[in-house]
Amino acid sequence: MDTDNPSPFSPNPARPPRILLRGSWQSVNIGDIGHTPGALSIFAEYLPEVAVSLWPVELGHGSRGMIERCYPSVTIADGDLDEDGEPTTEALEQAWAEADILVHGSSAGVGVAAQQLFAAWRRRTGRAYGFFGVTADAVSRFSNGVAEPYGGTLHALGAEIAALPADTLSAEFRDLLDGAAFVFCRDTLSLGYLRGQGVKTPVLEFGPDATFAWSLRDEARAAEFMAEHGLVAGEFICVVPRLRYTPYVKMGRRPATPETELRDEVNARTVESDHAGLRDMIVRWVRRTGKKVLACPEMTYAIPLAKEQLVDPLPDDVRANVVWRSTYWLPDEAASVYAQAVAVVSVECHSPIIALSQGTPAFYVRQPTDTIKGQMYRDIGVPNWFFEIEEATGEQLSERLLEIYADPVAARAEVARVMMGVRARQRRMADVLGSTISAKTF
Repeated sequence: MDTDNPSPFSPNPARPPRILLRGSWQSVNIGDIGHTPGALSIFAEYLPEVAVSLWPVELGHGSRGMIERCYPSVTIADGDLDEDGEPTTEALEQAWAEADILVHGSSAGVGVAAQQLFAAWRRRTGRAYGFFGVTADAVSRFSNGVAEPYGGTLHALGAEIAALPADTLSAEFRDLLDGAAFVFCRDTLSLGYLRGQGVKTPVLEFGPDATFAWSLRDEARAAEFMAEHGLVAGEFICVVPRLRYTPYVKMGRRPATPETELRDEVNARTVESDHAGLRDMIVRWVRRTGKKVLACPEMTYAIPLAKEQLVDPLPDDVRANVVWRSTYWLPDEAASVYAQAVAVVSVECHSPIIALSQGTPAFYVRQPTDTIKGQMYRDIGVPNWFFEIEEATGEQLSERLLEIYADPVAARAEVARVMMGVRARQRRMADVLGSTISAKTF
């Protein structure tokens, strides 16, 4: 055993402890792809004697191959639960039989479906379970029956969360959280909310999104892409667009509901204004530095959005320096490109996380519909790189960006400082997970 990286387990070849990780929520979003490899990297680094099974929701767009290639010891247990809460496949049945703990991977919340899965695990196995860096979706209670149920700055939402009565949690969800071995919230607004609700899990703490532990790179694909488009390390920025509501219906991934039209109306009303500041920033960046910009997607639907909103409307002299990523990519390639950028500026939440994990400064420009997860950027210590989209101007974004460009060494040192704190918290998460399994297994 590595004495510099102790594990709570003694080697036991006959029966290694086993984690069953529920994650891989979808593959049309490199952020949702990123949660799982992030968690697997944490397990591999801090709990090397533990065997891991992955219970995925979806492994498309090449993400299955990436996990199989990069984590060959991980067993993938496809399947679902039937109406009685029983696994529907032999692989999942075996994973349930062997696992010492069921871990909910990082996510935007723990929905009713996930609550039911974990309740079934608890009922059938009686074994431990926990939540590994989630947002508690208190914000969803602010629905007012119109088009923007999640609208508000983090400051405003935080005040409303703090004022919620202590019995706001559903009885079922409260019971599930009370019975968990641990609940790590990836933002302190969620943490404050659950503490205010009196949740009784023995460990209720801040625990960063697992994507911060991203470690995979695809240098070959990145080098080919950069060479094709004339992108030189240290001489370009990446800009990532987003609609206020992800158009899952138009993507063919969810059925239409009465709320769909209202969400589409919000997108149509705000898409121009939300990206105007980013375009202004791009113009200022190109004209001040003469350097390039890569307009790239975090989600599949954002490929044409990047062209329509970040490229086509630009003045000719600026557009000549802007590269449009016309295809989707996996996060390992994205990480290799982000690592070589001056900075990443994103309206999506997870491209900045991937960038920071690679040592690159990154801005998150939050929309008021994007729940409370953006609080994590303040929590990890980069409040100056967090912006509310309705309050930030292109000039403000560009001035902050030019500060990084003027002293990239200092900016990357700041990233290193922040990531040191993130890794300390992730070590704490792994220690709690390991102690939980150790107490149950040996």
